[in-house]
Amino acid sequence: MAWLEAAIRTAWEIAPETMRPLAGGMNSRTWQVTAGDRRWVAKAVPADAGARFVSGVAVACIVDAAGIPAGAPEPTPDGRTWVSIDDHVLALLRFVDGKALVGDAPEEQRLIGSTLARAHQALIGAAVPGAGTFHWLDADAPHLDAEPWVRPAVRRAIEAYDALPPGALTMGLLHTDPAPEAFLLDGPTGICGLIDWDTGVVGPLMYDVASAVMYLGGAERARAFVEAYRAAGTLRSAELEHSLAPMLRLRWAVQADYFARRLATDDLTGIADAGENQEGLDDARRAIGS
Repeated sequence: MAWLEAAIRTAWEIAPETMRPLAGGMNSRTWQVTAGDRRWVAKAVPADAGARFVSGVAVACIVDAAGIPAGAPEPTPDGRTWVSIDDHVLALLRFVDGKALVGDAPEEQRLIGSTLARAHQALIGAAVPGAGTFHWLDADAPHLDAEPWVRPAVRRAIEAYDALPPGALTMGLLHTDPAPEAFLLDGPTGICGLIDWDTGVVGPLMYDVASAVMYLGGAERARAFVEAYRAAGTLRSAELEHSLAPMLRLRWAVQADYFARRLATDDLTGIADAGENQEGLDDARRAIGS
């Protein structure tokens, strides 16, 4: 990790005392960094994903400014929020205290729902440089030949999304992957953070809602989450009711697309073996493949 220490010393003028690798990132490499009583997460992504990551860092700044700890970047002395090193983009993100939520209890689901709704309120109408546009699925992509069911399922999901009436969805900057473990509850303060802002994308806020519902086990199991999100008033009840099913189907299609691509390219980033990619694809098949 000599290169990491050198980059932090040079770009941020910080002398790291400890640098500990963190597990769990499927698209990046991360380390917990300490200096004195301060902590950060150093995050490096491949250069070809750098633009998306930089825009995501900018989104985190907006959410953090709204009072939700989001892992905003530590600026360098000359004001940069990231640096380029070798074939990677590196950012030093402020550490967010808290215990990762699981979402299996109603009170946790309610906290996830209210926190996501607050983040969305801050992101409606906001803009960041380099943000992408929704959605990124291509029903003709070669990697969808991974298994016979994948391409038809992705195509059906896109068609269901396209069938939603124009203007039926509220647009804004997205998190894109609000899994329960991205929500960190600091017990002493009761403050809930939301981390892992990896990309800047403008799209329907319902995509984030559907993502959370997917991770929580489906609409029936996620009732407490949905009601807490609804109660915050960020979206109209009619939008939640009419668009959740097609958006959930689209979210599972994104999951199928993601793991089909990883299998096609033998991408093992963040996992032990290809079996984990196959497991992710199998989960998507059970949800939308038939």
